[in-house]
Amino acid sequence: MGRVSTNWAGNVTFSAARTEHPRSLDEVRDLVTGADTARVVGTGHSFSTVADTTGTLIALDGVPEVFETGPDSVRVGAGTRLARLAELLQARDLALPAMPSLPHITIAGACATATHGSGDRVASLASLVRAVELVTADGGTVRLARGEEDFDGAVVSFGTLGVVTAVELDVVPAFDVEQRVYEDMPFDALVEHVDAVFSSAYSVSAFTTWQGVAHVFTKRRTTDERPDLTWTGATEATRPHHPVPGQPTVHCTAQLGEPGPWHERLPHFRADFTPSVGAELQSEYFVAREHAADALKALAGLREHVTPVLLTSEVRTIAADTQWLSMVHGRDSVAFHFTWRPEDREVRAVLRRIEDALAPWDPRPHWGKLTELPDPAARYPRLDRFLDLRRRLDPTGKFGNALVNGWLNR
Repeated sequence: MGRVSTNWAGNVTFSAARTEHPRSLDEVRDLVTGADTARVVGTGHSFSTVADTTGTLIALDGVPEVFETGPDSVRVGAGTRLARLAELLQARDLALPAMPSLPHITIAGACATATHGSGDRVASLASLVRAVELVTADGGTVRLARGEEDFDGAVVSFGTLGVVTAVELDVVPAFDVEQRVYEDMPFDALVEHVDAVFSSAYSVSAFTTWQGVAHVFTKRRTTDERPDLTWTGATEATRPHHPVPGQPTVHCTAQLGEPGPWHERLPHFRADFTPSVGAELQSEYFVAREHAADALKALAGLREHVTPVLLTSEVRTIAADTQWLSMVHGRDSVAFHFTWRPEDREVRAVLRRIEDALAPWDPRPHWGKLTELPDPAARYPRLDRFLDLRRRLDPTGKFGNALVNGWLNR
């Protein structure tokens, strides 16, 4: 453990005066009370400066592991990576209903940014949180639980309320999943039959480079009916596919219908390999689910601008949740994810075109990824309640930075 200098992709250099790795909750409190400004960094998988600070950067990788289970819940330390949590849960025959594309990130970072997997009936990881424990600006501790007045503002707060030290999550009995890829689905068929495609399995992702076809990854619970999407013109793959064309498939979770435990199939990438490409940028936008077909067509119209700087795009559906600043707050959503070449200026020019194309449907950008929208927080109907909660828990803005203060107009 040492100084955290850059994020995972290398496009952000942290400007912190110091990086600290506390070894106890008491040390976390001391660091917070002694800091003028502070932020928490997990695995550094955000592509924006959301985790940056000019003050004290706190990494929780040295805090002792917390893992306590009940019949349908687990309490876990905030710095625990999802892969480690999955391993511990599987050993007790338990599971999380949702997993994101990669299991390498921390549970607190995933929840704080409403990170998600895919599925018409599967919401964000933040929706699984029953309680969140925080060290606040004065060094005190606060626990907010589901059903309490402020709880729906506490989970998706991208680190602006305090240092999350532990969360309690919903869990379900462990289950097995098999993954199959349907390659070369005609893009017109995806648009025309978007509801049927995305409801065909427990988790569905459509990868496209906007060149007229999509590869559709279906992940079904082995107790569910097996999907068959060949009627769309797609072909069931007989070889593994990496979501990013040209990358080695050894990095990917098993496909070709090979069954396995939930945590080894719902993510796209294996926990024991470095995920995805690395030298990349990412963006993601969420619109209401009913606008999926129109939004797909609007984005397809930008292919000549998008493809020169694109590695791949992923389209997913996510169920609504109640978290005030979750990208899927109050609306079932479709998410359009873009993995870009590491060409910042060119990518940002394309982002402005994408945001204009999606403007009729009030797109909400992912908090941990790149956007050119100047007012993302204004797109949330509970923003005023969140700002009030922030003033009460962090009256001096200790946990802010230039980016999030700009988002929140503070």
